[in-house]
Amino acid sequence: MAYDDLRSLLRALEREGDLKRIKAEVDPYLEVGEIVDRVNKAGGPALLFEHVKGSSMPLAMNVFGTDRRLLKALGLKSYGEISEKIGGLLKPELPHGFVGVREAFGKLGAMAHVPPKKVKSDNAPVQEVVLQGDDVDLEQLPALFTWPKDGGSFFNLGLTHTRHPETGVRNLGLYRLQRHDRRTIGMHWQIHKDSRNHYQVAAKRGERLPVAIAFGCPPAVTYASTAPLPGDIDEYLFAGFVAGKRIEMVDCKTVPLQVPAQAEVVIEGWLEPGEMLPEGPFGDHTGFYTPQEPFPALKIDCVTMRKRPLLQSIVVGRPPTEDGPLGRATERFFLPLLKIIVPDIVDYHLPEAGGFHNCAIISIDKKYPKHAQKVMHAIWGAHMMSLTKLIVVVDSDCDVHDLQEVAWRALGNTDYARDLTVVEGPVDHLDHASYQQFWGGKAGIDATRKWIEEGYTRDGGWPDMVESDPATAALVDRRWKEYGL
Repeated sequence: MAYDDLRSLLRALEREGDLKRIKAEVDPYLEVGEIVDRVNKAGGPALLFEHVKGSSMPLAMNVFGTDRRLLKALGLKSYGEISEKIGGLLKPELPHGFVGVREAFGKLGAMAHVPPKKVKSDNAPVQEVVLQGDDVDLEQLPALFTWPKDGGSFFNLGLTHTRHPETGVRNLGLYRLQRHDRRTIGMHWQIHKDSRNHYQVAAKRGERLPVAIAFGCPPAVTYASTAPLPGDIDEYLFAGFVAGKRIEMVDCKTVPLQVPAQAEVVIEGWLEPGEMLPEGPFGDHTGFYTPQEPFPALKIDCVTMRKRPLLQSIVVGRPPTEDGPLGRATERFFLPLLKIIVPDIVDYHLPEAGGFHNCAIISIDKKYPKHAQKVMHAIWGAHMMSLTKLIVVVDSDCDVHDLQEVAWRALGNTDYARDLTVVEGPVDHLDHASYQQFWGGKAGIDATRKWIEEGYTRDGGWPDMVESDPATAALVDRRWKEYGL
């Protein structure tokens, strides 16, 4: 099973030699970011900075920086374990479309070990210390100034809790948080995000929106906050499903929300309609700076924490970063759900270099002319996959995770006058390449074998691929040691 809290995971990593304590004092202004980026790109261990300048709170970094550590944190041997469990929920009915996704997750609610459970404040470590009013000072929490042109210091792994003002549906999201002053946080809610919708609904009703942000949460909860679930699916239901146990929740002290009882730190506040502050720039996971824009400013009324808390954060920037394992987990976990919406898919891959939303490589078992184009348009209509800018469709005998193989197919199998589809549609809020914000050009490449019915009229039809003679390959296998190679 997954670890119950962050600190138990860190202890386990330390026992295995996969966590390094940094006892020297480090500066959260640029220095921590430089250290973490180097260690992550070298495939190094998780880091625990024990002395962060300006704060008495230790800082855990690079905790999910390798697939091994993320799998360990979630209690898994492979990402395929969750894919198989999700796939099992979909049989034998095999529902289709978004309704099918909701029906599948609805089955989770009937599992006694999955829904979150409420505990009393006395049993919630995160409420051992309660600070309110003038005692609140966000300067005591180690926020990171990671890149030279950042607009300030940011918390990069705060899990934001809101509820829809009309339906009461809870949302758990992961957004960067700029620390404006000792009691104010900037909420970078992108246009396609559920929390932004909650805020806009509240503002139209002339109401303020309660917000709670939790740091250092149980690993399954942290992962669930990154998962692209439909807006009416509870992330805590999914976290319990991944963890194999119910997540303990506690009522907040000053807002009508619940947070993980095993978190390290929680900040609570209210968003007033129309209160905005400039947020950014920020060196983002795209590897480029996103510009300064006005975003809601959250006033913090209360901070709760453990008696000896620690904070967890991440560094984002040019790939590879800690986003990599989190993105690969999502890719594998959600394959069965994507197949519900687009049943034509055999497998897919979202390359980290594309920020996981700029490119999707899709393999299909081609059954009719222009099947690839049908799949492209289905992907562009599938929830958050709608933001994908480049779709490459290959035949089912192509390993979508082998980028050399994919490149060979895409570069060799394409007549760009016929096999390139160019459209316009929504793009990610963070996309810097579109000529205007929020929408731009997209492309689909049909790298499948072409059929006569698609207009391929070359004599002899589509050529065979060059492959070894099976008998000779088997002979060479048997004699390989004799060759002395």
